[in-house]
Amino acid sequence: MAEVMIKTCMYSPCTIHRPQQQHHKYRASPLDPIISSSAVEGLKLRAGRSSLSSSSKSEFYGRKQGGFVVGRQGTENRSKSAALGAQMSIAIGKAQRWWEKGLQSNMKEVQGAQDLVDSLFNAGDKLVVVDFFSPGCGGCKALHPKICQLAEMNPDVQFLQVNYEELKSMCYALNVHVLPFFRFYRGAHGRLCSFSCTNATIKKFKDALAKHSPDRCSLEPPRGLEEKELIALSANRELSFNYTPKPAEQPLAVPAREGIPAEAEAEPALASSHSNSDATLPLPLPRPLQSTPASKAAQDITDKSLVASGR
Repeated sequence: MAEVMIKTCMYSPCTIHRPQQQHHKYRASPLDPIISSSAVEGLKLRAGRSSLSSSSKSEFYGRKQGGFVVGRQGTENRSKSAALGAQMSIAIGKAQRWWEKGLQSNMKEVQGAQDLVDSLFNAGDKLVVVDFFSPGCGGCKALHPKICQLAEMNPDVQFLQVNYEELKSMCYALNVHVLPFFRFYRGAHGRLCSFSCTNATIKKFKDALAKHSPDRCSLEPPRGLEEKELIALSANRELSFNYTPKPAEQPLAVPAREGIPAEAEAEPALASSHSNSDATLPLPLPRPLQSTPASKAAQDITDKSLVASGR
C-alpha cells in the first residue's frame, strides 16, 4: 500500500495541504444560543463553587448594602472606631472640668444635703473647710490651684467642695449668694467663720486656716450645721433631706420629799430666798435730828459756861 502511494505521488502533481489560519472574526451559527447559555450556566456553577470554597476558608461573611459589601470585619472596625471616639469624647469632657484637677486625698465633692451633714458629723474634731464654687466662675477657677496646694500642705484638714450649679437649692437654704465662698467648721464648736475671698485676697483664707487649724479636743459631739439651717434644708422639697427639730428645753422639776408636798417645800424656799435677798441689801443711813428752840438755848448756855471756865 505504501508503494502504491509513493508511485502515485511520483506521477501526480504534489500539492501541500496547509491548515487554514483561524480568523478572529466571529461567525454566527444556529448553535450559538445553545452553546452560549450552557457556557454561562457552567461559568455560574464554577463561580458559585469557588465562592463557597473561599467563604468556608475565610472569616469574611458579608452582605451587600448600597453597592458595598459589609462583613464581620467591617462591623468590628466600625464598632472599634465608635468606641474609640466615645473614649476620646469622654477624655475631652473630663479635661475641661477644671475643679477635678489637682485634687488631694483630703478633698471631696459633696453630692447632696445629706452627704454634707454626714461629712461634717463624721469629721469629729477635725477642721472642715467647705468650698462653694461654680464651674462658670472665673474667680473660683483662678483660686482652685492655690486651694489644692493648701490642702496638700494641711493633710489634717478636710476640704469639702460644693458645686453651686448642681446644688442651688441647698446653697439657697444655707444663705450662700456670693462665690467663691468658704465656711470653717470644727467639732462641737460648729461654724467658726465664713467669708468670701478671691485670688487677690488669699491672705484672708491663709489667716483663717492658721488660726483654726491647731488641734482641739471637745467632749461634746460634733455640731455641724446650725439648727435653723437644718430646718431650712428639710423644708425644701427639692432636697431629699429629713430632719426632726429638737424639742424646746424645759426647766427641771425638783422632786418632792416623802410626806411633804412639793408646794410646802416651795414656800420655805421662797421665804429663805427673800431673807437672803434682804440681808444683802445695804442698811439705811440715820436721819439727822431736828433742832428745837429749847435745845438751842441749852446748847448756848453750855457753850458760855465752857468759855467762862477757859476750856
